[in-house]
Amino acid sequence: MKKNIIIFGAGRAGKTTLAKKLNQELNYSVIGTDDITSILQKSFPELKLDVSNDWEKTMANFAPLIAHFIGTLDYRSKCFNGTNFVIEGWHYDFEKMLPILKMYEIEELSDYFLLIGLVYPNKTPEEYFNDRKKYDSTDDWTYNLCDEELKGLSIDAVEYNRKILDKYSIYNPRIYDVSQDREQVLDKIVSDIASL
Repeated sequence: MKKNIIIFGAGRAGKTTLAKKLNQELNYSVIGTDDITSILQKSFPELKLDVSNDWEKTMANFAPLIAHFIGTLDYRSKCFNGTNFVIEGWHYDFEKMLPILKMYEIEELSDYFLLIGLVYPNKTPEEYFNDRKKYDSTDDWTYNLCDEELKGLSIDAVEYNRKILDKYSIYNPRIYDVSQDREQVLDKIVSDIASL
C-alpha cells in the first residue's frame, strides 16, 4: 500500500503546486495546514493558535491538533483501501507531534509517511522577494503585504529554508532543491512517487 505524504518547506518552494500535481496525477487527496490553521484562528481565537505572527509558536500550539488529524486520517486511509492523502504546510513541529502520533501506533514518521522537503538553498532574500512580487496571487496570504513586510518575510523565509535540512534530517525526508527549474523538479518528484 502506498504511503501518505507530508510536504514541508518554506513559502514559494512549490508545496501547494506539488500537492495539486499529486492529486491530479496520482489521485491523492490534498490537505493544506495553512487553511486549517486559518479556519481555526478565525473560529476559535481562544485556542491562541496565532501568536503575534510568531510562526514557530503558532505551529507548536497547532501541533497537537495536526498530530491527531494526521493520525486519524492515516488510520482511515488504511481502513478505506486506496484513499491516500498529501498534507502540505510550511512547518511541522514533529517533536511535539510524535508522542501524539504514537497513540495511533505511528512510531517512526518515515515508516508511515513519505516526507518530502522542498528547499531553495541558493536563493537570496532579494530573489525570494522578487518571486513573491511576480507570482503571488490573491489566494496567497502574502498578496496584500506591503513591500517592507514582504522584505522582512523574505529574509525570514530564506533563513528558515536554510535550517530545514538540520531541523528535519532526523526524520529521513526526501529533500529536493527547487532553486532552479522548479516545475521540472516537481514533475520529477511525482515521477519518483509513482515509481515506488
